[in-house]
This record gives sequence, C-alpha cells and structure tokens, in this order.
Amino acid sequence: MNDFALPETRYALSGDVNIAYQVMGEGPVDIILVPGVVSRADFMHEISGYTAFLRRLSNFARVVAFDKRGQGLSDRISGAPSLEQRMDDVRAIMDEIGSRRAILLGFSKGCPMSALFTATYPDRVSHLILFGGFARAADRIAPDAREANVSHLE
Repeated sequence: MNDFALPETRYALSGDVNIAYQVMGEGPVDIILVPGVVSRADFMHEISGYTAFLRRLSNFARVVAFDKRGQGLSDRISGAPSLEQRMDDVRAIMDEIGSRRAILLGFSKGCPMSALFTATYPDRVSHLILFGGFARAADRIAPDAREANVSHLE
C-alpha cells in the first residue's frame, strides 16, 4: 500500500447485519481494533496520526478496524445492540478474514465488550489490550464536577 492509498472497506455478515471493516497489513499477527462510542473506519483516517499508527502496526500485523453495527458504513439498526451482538460482530469479522486467533485492542466503550469476548472465547484471543476503559461512567468524572452536574438539576 502506498502512502496515499487507504484500505478498502469490506463487509462481514453478522446475523442479518453487514458490518463494515478495513484491513491493513499482512503480518502473522491479527490485531482487531474495537472502537469506543463512535466508529467510522473510513473517516478515522482524517485524524492526524491515525493512519500512520495503523501503518506502523501493519508492518508486523494484519490490522482490522471496523464500524460498529448501526454506525459508519455498517447497516443501520433500531435500538442499542447488546454486548453479545457486538461480540458476534467481532467473531463474524474474524471468520470473514480467516482469523483463528487475534489480539483485541479495545478503546473506551469497546473495553467491556472486548473483555467479555475474551472471557467467552478465550481460544480466539491471544492478547487483550484495553485503552481508556472504565468500570463506571462516574469514575471518569472528578467528584467536584459530578456535584456541579447534579446540583444544577435540583
């Protein structure tokens, strides 16, 4: 891939929902990037440093980025997907690209699903990396800021 070519968007079928994903690199290790709150794999390349980061990883790994169901180029859905549905989306992408075992790299809201996927399918995950995850949303807000947010509601 030259410096100007971006990865092609492909689709994996998870149940009856098409999940958009992109692959960079051909290394012997698979790294699945599990997005947080928002995902749009094709627009992420607009963020300074994002594509360079993926290209560095793709020097030694096959790197997969995807759009969560209902977001980006993935099929629209009604309601919020369950963690189990989101886990199945990752499994469907892995099956589609022929990945038997991968490193999961979960970001923010992608961390709980990544941990659940690892616990549910330990034979499909070689390593689990969690970045910016949290147990409760309240843990992410300083106590004084939390008080200020609540006090204006009274």
